[in-house]
Amino acid sequence: MITSALLLLSCYLAVLMALAKPLGSLLARQIDGLPLPVLSTLERPLLRMAGIHGEEMTWYQYLMAILLFNLLGLVLLLAILRCQGSLPFNPQHFPGLPWDLALNTAVSFVTNTNWQAYAGESTLSYFSQMVGLTVQNFLSAATGIAVAYALIRAFTRQSATTLGNAWVDLLRITLWILLPVSLVIALFFIQQGAIQNVQHYTPALSLEGVKMLLPGGPVASQEAIKMLGTNGGGFFNANSAHPFENPTALTNAIQMLAIFLLPAALCFAFGEVSNDRRQGRALLWCMAIIFSVSVLLVMWAEWRGNPHLLALGADSSANMEGKETRFGILASSLFAVVTTAASCGAVNAMHDAFTALGGMIPLWLMQIGEVVFGGVGSGLYGMMLFVMLAVFIAGLMIGRTPEYLGKKIDVREMKMTALAILVTPSLVLLGTALAMMTDAGRSAMLNPGSHGFTEVLYAVSSAANNNGSAFAGLTATTPFWNLLLALCMLLGRFAVIAPVMAIAGSLVGKRAQPASAGTLPTHGPLFIGLLIGTILLVGALTFIPALALGPVADYLVHR
Repeated sequence: MITSALLLLSCYLAVLMALAKPLGSLLARQIDGLPLPVLSTLERPLLRMAGIHGEEMTWYQYLMAILLFNLLGLVLLLAILRCQGSLPFNPQHFPGLPWDLALNTAVSFVTNTNWQAYAGESTLSYFSQMVGLTVQNFLSAATGIAVAYALIRAFTRQSATTLGNAWVDLLRITLWILLPVSLVIALFFIQQGAIQNVQHYTPALSLEGVKMLLPGGPVASQEAIKMLGTNGGGFFNANSAHPFENPTALTNAIQMLAIFLLPAALCFAFGEVSNDRRQGRALLWCMAIIFSVSVLLVMWAEWRGNPHLLALGADSSANMEGKETRFGILASSLFAVVTTAASCGAVNAMHDAFTALGGMIPLWLMQIGEVVFGGVGSGLYGMMLFVMLAVFIAGLMIGRTPEYLGKKIDVREMKMTALAILVTPSLVLLGTALAMMTDAGRSAMLNPGSHGFTEVLYAVSSAANNNGSAFAGLTATTPFWNLLLALCMLLGRFAVIAPVMAIAGSLVGKRAQPASAGTLPTHGPLFIGLLIGTILLVGALTFIPALALGPVADYLVHR
């Protein structure tokens, strides 16, 4: 088992880095404001037709453009979901969604969370899936990458006071990065057996002689961007455990690679743009170390089996509950860590059925802010917050003004960093407490005791950190839960983006300072260790207080 686990993890990371490095070079060109080769002739008329002149924006203008862009997407998607029954490509004649579910779903996909309080095959039309959800999969991913572009420019520009043009960045990211790569992945999925059609559901007869309908739809196209954009919203309720979405072990491997591809490529791009590749490698080493330890812990826990069943005399040498036999324990464990380390809610196994340790690691990975590779864009700018905090702590330790890439980290940057880092822990703790204090929140729990509390904590953590995976066992389709999680998703996304953009605006106007004696090197083992320690310390802000809520929750449930 140990040999197989190490081999699987090593091969995954090796292939990931081999694919991410050349993609990082393309991203670096976009960050530098350069059109990709050959595509510049196609880009100019598109920008002209859209009325985009390309003037660079200040941080405030960039932020307002991002917020307006996402607000319009939210309104449009909400209208599509509400009016679904009157729109085309609805062969099953599904009605429009209730207002609270439509709002929750619209917020979910616009914020790159993709939390799903519905079963896709019995709720949404093909039009809603294609024009509504799939489009937002592209646009929400482009939003995260654009914010990362702006922050990288802030660190690397020496004289400019602007951060680029948000509209140009969004167009280039969508058309020249997300669309081509998604097309290649989608065609591969179709070749492997994923379905792609707009036909009526197909009548079939089960082995037991029961009549049933086999669902169809444009699955492969949504599946590709679902993974590449770290979105995670499945076409079907079973998500990537469904054979129509994830038919083979090979598609399973490609899905896991697609989730981390852009987050890893952005680290390489950061190193190239800063003219110091060691900076990008330091971030990758930090991410890879935490990721590898997490994967091996989950694999060990799931392979070891359920100790409670063993104590009762049952054969539980391995925990296969909730897992697909075509993937097995190791691949399912790797997928669970990948999807929660990134802000991707896709699952190929039910996390609710994992062992205690196997379920704790995905929960903890979300609660540290999903910075271990993380979501597209959001993972990198989330990690940069930890970098600034680590550099600030190191500066205090050696009595020097904190600097990163030659730019001083002042009081303003630290205030914004603290604000951004504390947003998600606050949402998780307050949201969980509210759910456990109200009848509307507790009534959704299907399991008593600590496991039921974990399902609540997992749901709020998933929403606040824009992940979207679920621990199951929670009836989250009620108005209370739809509105609570929608609020957590909105604040978890944009209440972090706003201070990140403020930090970018503060840094871009500063001239780089020459390296001075006594400053901590921002690369190498010492810096990586300090950064990992900072992540663990901040992660405890959510995890330890959340565990303390457990006895209170148990009392309320059994009151």
